[in-house]
Amino acid sequence: MEDGKTIPGTILSADLTVARTEQVRDFYEQVVGWKHTGLSMGSYDDYVMAGADGEPVAGICHPEGEIAALPPVWLVYFSVENLQASLEACRKLGGKVHYEPQAPISPNSYAVIEYPQGAYCAIAQI
Repeated sequence: MEDGKTIPGTILSADLTVARTEQVRDFYEQVVGWKHTGLSMGSYDDYVMAGADGEPVAGICHPEGEIAALPPVWLVYFSVENLQASLEACRKLGGKVHYEPQAPISPNSYAVIEYPQGAYCAIAQI
């Protein structure tokens, strides 16, 4: 952060979308030391994982809805200054957009993209 502003390109967070979220949540609590808080998604809870200082560092999500097809890998969120421009650049360079941001795009809007050779990440407007 620079003067309270996130620098473009900064890693903001990470999510893991998997089945058996409770077992995965418990694994990371015991191995990494994270604590969890449930995040209601209606009929089930996803989990916000926090470090020892109580600050959120990651999420563990059920494979439901638009994120159901994501591979079971840690999805890293990178900050971008202009989400629309970044999505245009992604497509121009041969990447794919798997999850479009909700309109209108504003701070905290995000998208899930895929690099042409298959790596996934998320980009979020700061």
